[in-house]
Amino acid sequence: MWPKRTKKPQYRLLKVLCASAGLRLGEALRIDIRNMSPDFATVKITQKAWKSQVHDFLKTDSGRREIDLHSSVAAMPKEYIGERKSGLLFCSKTGKPLQQSNILRRTLHPILAELNQPKCGAHAFRRFRLTWLRENAVPKDLEHFCMGHADQEIGDIYSQLENNIKFRKEK
Repeated sequence: MWPKRTKKPQYRLLKVLCASAGLRLGEALRIDIRNMSPDFATVKITQKAWKSQVHDFLKTDSGRREIDLHSSVAAMPKEYIGERKSGLLFCSKTGKPLQQSNILRRTLHPILAELNQPKCGAHAFRRFRLTWLRENAVPKDLEHFCMGHADQEIGDIYSQLENNIKFRKEK
């Protein structure tokens, strides 16, 4: 049985962006509409949100990057943003960044419970993306760039290839 659809478009888009681009949740929550290309296919990561605060620094220097989105993903923010020209892509009614704990408690954890899956944090989206990159033999330098990693060892910690028995058997 599949879970009920995420009712709010902003949460649906947030999850798709984090999973398809490997964004840290704090990075995604601080995306300014002005940091998206006119065709919505590229997004600049320059800041992060933490507890409804804006930080002008990222976890690592490598975290400052431009993310290219697949055309099917790029269509989603275009539709969601509509005519807005500025402001945060994901924000509260008052314009502040959404709080990570609320996102987990109100959207992700209920979906996981409905699927009888254990709770997890937003980092699961990054692990999913990294595992997908590795399963598809993306060159390491591109992997590091996409994930905003400074070194290879971090990706080795995040990768879930060891748990993907079907993939390992096919190789």
